[in-house]
Amino acid sequence: MDIYKYIFEKVGEFDWDTGNINKNQDKHEVNVNECEEVFFNTPVLIQNDEKHSEKEKRFSVLGRSNDDRYLYLVFTIRRNKIRVISARDQSKKERVIYKAMIIKEKIL
Repeated sequence: MDIYKYIFEKVGEFDWDTGNINKNQDKHEVNVNECEEVFFNTPVLIQNDEKHSEKEKRFSVLGRSNDDRYLYLVFTIRRNKIRVISARDQSKKERVIYKAMIIKEKIL
């Protein structure tokens, strides 16, 4: 499955409810708008999260908000909606990977 194609062509919206709307703000000071922005800013790196996909398929994302905040998200897709499970600032290692991808895209 081409996850980029699926997400950007098939998934219509985000799934926010009382279970996840404030969780990332409270825990890591990442608000829902920042989470959503990651999916619309380029580049975005989406990978399967096999380690945490026992009960449902999960994905990890390296991206950035409109204010250039570098974020790492974990999400799943439920009923054709993106449901963010976790969001935080990228680690140093993740930022190196993400910035290398930015440089690669500018060269190509």
